[in-house]
Amino acid sequence: MKNLTPRQIVEELDKYIVGQDEAKRAVAIALRNRWRRRMVPSDLRDEITPKNIIMIGPTGVGKTEIARRLARLAQAPFLKVEATKYTEVGYVGRDVDSMIRDLVELSVKMVTDEEKRRVEERAKREADRKIFESLLPRKDELMNRFGMLNDREILVYLDQGKLDDEEIEIELAARQSMPMAQVISPQGVEEMGINLGDIFGRMFPPGAAKRRRIKVREARELLVGEEAQKLIDMEKVTQEALARAQDAGIVFIDELDKVAGKHAGVGPDVSREGVQRDLLPIIEGSTIVTKYGMVRTDHILFISAGAFTMTKPSDLIPELQGRFPIRVELKPLTKDDFVRILKEPENALVKQYKALLLTENIQIDFRDDAIEEIARIAESINQRAENIGARRLHTVMEKLLEDFSFSAPEMSGAKIVIDAEYVKNKLSPILKDEDLSRYIL
Repeated sequence: MKNLTPRQIVEELDKYIVGQDEAKRAVAIALRNRWRRRMVPSDLRDEITPKNIIMIGPTGVGKTEIARRLARLAQAPFLKVEATKYTEVGYVGRDVDSMIRDLVELSVKMVTDEEKRRVEERAKREADRKIFESLLPRKDELMNRFGMLNDREILVYLDQGKLDDEEIEIELAARQSMPMAQVISPQGVEEMGINLGDIFGRMFPPGAAKRRRIKVREARELLVGEEAQKLIDMEKVTQEALARAQDAGIVFIDELDKVAGKHAGVGPDVSREGVQRDLLPIIEGSTIVTKYGMVRTDHILFISAGAFTMTKPSDLIPELQGRFPIRVELKPLTKDDFVRILKEPENALVKQYKALLLTENIQIDFRDDAIEEIARIAESINQRAENIGARRLHTVMEKLLEDFSFSAPEMSGAKIVIDAEYVKNKLSPILKDEDLSRYIL
């Protein structure tokens, strides 16, 4: 992270998210402060806590995407939850602590995947050795059939994938799939974190490995996974995952505005305030028990978001407000923003649809006037119906290209030009009927 300045972080976010400069600056500073904290003397380090952020703005303007892209930049465990998920806990929700347990699970998977990539070459070599040994009983047959002269050539053919369809008999470790135990607590249904497979595995050790007859291609995949697992030190993985979740984890709490509001003391408001009070100790800093060990939440970065149309951040309980000192407002998207969203980002919708249809050998070209018209239609529908921001573009584009997507396999080699006239002709019948457009677009 020391190589990414706040300005560079914003530039990276600009590749995927249009506008919202204030929000990008806020999260860039928050991310840089994590590196700064690690550089300060240890006696002061624990005193420096993350400056949590509230993003205020309508749906579809980039709140979640900013947080998600930030986590990817930092290579940090990232979890998105909805605050409303925890309303009526014990009835339709779950204990708020579960968000930290889920974050740790993601962190463990992230570190495990990194370790697997690190040992992948060694695992492949060991897998190929076992496959080669399994081929030896058919050595003479294969050498005659493929014109190979010696063992070395068999290994070359194996490496090149020329023997992938050959069947071999290999020994694979017996796998036991056991469910996680669950209990019903006063807070709701929770995982105990006890793997029954581990318990019964110690009581009744599994028998000999199972022999299977499968193709080389499938055998390689299974053996590489098995050998990689042997090479990974899971204790080290767990320690690294816990540290990463504690010091670099990002939790994005969406729909925070849905649990805010004036509280009359009866009815659903009680549940909403209860969720806020349950969130408070986690965001303030507490210790959560997970099946991998204890996790402190003091240095996890919490980013919350909500439209706050019917409520405002000041409607949250004062203690929770104080734990989100940074507030940024994201602006509604305009037609010009939609044009940029369709064209500029590295994952722009126009680029996505071009790539999708190219798989069917169809070249599709969007003229500038077509993109302008798509943006105008999306803005118009957002104004007339519910404003769902950039998500409206997905709906419009899908309807616009529906015929080509359906007929693509029969149109191989075609070159298609989409202009404003085509956009109008395709969508105007729907747009003219107000009720129909509300259902379809």
